[in-house]
Amino acid sequence: MENEERPNGGAGRGDGPLPQMEMGQGTVPVSRFVARASCVTAEIIALVATPAVLIACAVANLEQTAALSFFVVLASVAVFFASYEASRPRLRDIMPTVVLAALAAAGRILFAPIPDFKPVSAIAIIAGVAFGRKSGFMVGALAALASNFFFGQGPWTPWQMYAWGLVGYGAGLLAMVPAPDGYGKAEDGAYAASAAKDCAFVTSKAGGALRAVEAGSGFAPVKFIDAYPFLIYAYGFVACLGYGFILNAWSILSFFHAQASGIAGVVAVYAAALPFDVVHGVATVVFLVALYAPWRRKLARVRRKFGLG
Repeated sequence: MENEERPNGGAGRGDGPLPQMEMGQGTVPVSRFVARASCVTAEIIALVATPAVLIACAVANLEQTAALSFFVVLASVAVFFASYEASRPRLRDIMPTVVLAALAAAGRILFAPIPDFKPVSAIAIIAGVAFGRKSGFMVGALAALASNFFFGQGPWTPWQMYAWGLVGYGAGLLAMVPAPDGYGKAEDGAYAASAAKDCAFVTSKAGGALRAVEAGSGFAPVKFIDAYPFLIYAYGFVACLGYGFILNAWSILSFFHAQASGIAGVVAVYAAALPFDVVHGVATVVFLVALYAPWRRKLARVRRKFGLG
């Protein structure tokens, strides 16, 4: 086969082997490694820039806080969208993200009569765990954008996109954490690399170790959230409080200007919003209890069947 005679992806292009770089159990082209490192760096800057601007505006008590913070959060969201696009997702990679975002938006509209009792955060978390941090961000951000065509667009939209995107992004980061030593194993090195990326997430106890089982493939390494399943529910609750913290901080600095009245004004705003944030957190836990396990198993099968990255 011609492809087998040309290693490193040079088949049919006449460009020969690409420079390779050791990465874990395999190698990747240097250019791809640099691109990934650039995307990660941009994401970190986008994560830090928005809260840094909010803190700076609060300290300086700027009058144009609303405009400045609006453009910064808009740029941060754009960075995450660009990072997702830079990964060059195929149509088959994009479809699950779009479908989950649509389900989250529809769920938010469906539960509109109940303040802050919405499934958006739960679905963004599931997306982040199942497809990675970038898909988690995209699901949360797109759900906010799409559902606001029903609730109304405004300067709050990019902030909701940013905050809900971070909920899914954080879940994706949490899903990357490996389980402690002693949990799970792989049958061989080749399977370990693939199973760490994609396993069926069906847990079982055997020989005192918790393992994730993929049908017909043996045992795969278990992620931290598989070893301690309650963490995903705890994360869901805390992430919703974080969502509320971000939106409340924006409203304080941009509209209420409660910082002008000192700490008492800031505390008053957060105290008034706390019951709604708690309801949001409880709702997310409820939806995770109902959806997390069955949806994650189904999404894992989708990943295997269609070879999603």
